[in-house]
Amino acid sequence: MKIKPEQLGANLGQPPAPVYLITGDETLLVEESCDLIRHHLTGIGFSERETLHAEAGFKWEYLLECANALSLFAEQKIIELRLGSSKPNKQASEILREYLERPAPDNVLLIIADKLDGTAKKSAWFKAIDKQGVIVEIWPVELQQLPGWLNNRARQIGLNLDNDATQLLCERIEGNLLAAKQELDKLNLLYPGQTLTADMVMDSVSDSSRYDIYGLTEAAIQQQVGRCSKIIEVLRQEGTEAAVALWAISREIRSLLAIQQGLQNGTPFDTICQKERIWGKRKNWVRAAAQRIHPVSLKQMLSRCAEADMQIKGAPGDAWLTLTGVTLQLAGVNLNLER
Repeated sequence: MKIKPEQLGANLGQPPAPVYLITGDETLLVEESCDLIRHHLTGIGFSERETLHAEAGFKWEYLLECANALSLFAEQKIIELRLGSSKPNKQASEILREYLERPAPDNVLLIIADKLDGTAKKSAWFKAIDKQGVIVEIWPVELQQLPGWLNNRARQIGLNLDNDATQLLCERIEGNLLAAKQELDKLNLLYPGQTLTADMVMDSVSDSSRYDIYGLTEAAIQQQVGRCSKIIEVLRQEGTEAAVALWAISREIRSLLAIQQGLQNGTPFDTICQKERIWGKRKNWVRAAAQRIHPVSLKQMLSRCAEADMQIKGAPGDAWLTLTGVTLQLAGVNLNLER
């Protein structure tokens, strides 16, 4: 059956389903839903967890082997199947259906997927999950919903936001919920239990700008290679989500491509900056970067960002290492990444 994310907690009060499917592109909400399921299952005795990545070359028969394998250490197991953006082919669909026809009583299958299209939702494997288990579709928080989402999230950690603070945060995070969570967590450390004003938010931005994701992109477009390396090191040590850094870096690259395309089409630079929300002294920095970096290099960086995104979602590799390479390339370091 299909349920909304906010219904998941109540649903977990029932006996566990043989399969849960969490699907969507909002990384924060997807991971929080998965964490809720994992925490609940661990609390009722599912003390073992095995993670499978359905990437190129994955042998789907292993899902059945994993389900039937006996454990010396635990009687109940969570099998976590990460689909990412891949869609099960005919053989994989048959194996999923076979698993769901006779689910192992001591296992729960947790499937995590990016947003599924209409074709996937009509597939036999999706219908089998709908019949046998629980499907949670994570929908994006629309821009008009973001102020309410921010205020609710703030209240959950004991903060209140005045209207100006809410609007400033909405502009700062531009819909990235992971960035929103980290901003609120930081503000809660600085102003625990208080009502936040726009000035408090601005002070927080100023205090942390040297070593936050905005400082990272500014250092990159100004070709401050040493500072880029230092900021990445600090962000990683402080536990910043790689997805937040990926969002900021990829947004900067797309802005540079938009500037190049706009100028080529004869659009005034100030008009482009207004559309891309580039203000003040940053306008000179991005103009210089757009003139310095070839469009082919920027597109190559976006490909590397896509690779980092897959690593964040479970593919082999170190997302932070990939992002470091992209950032240094953006700062003008020749990394010889042609393939």
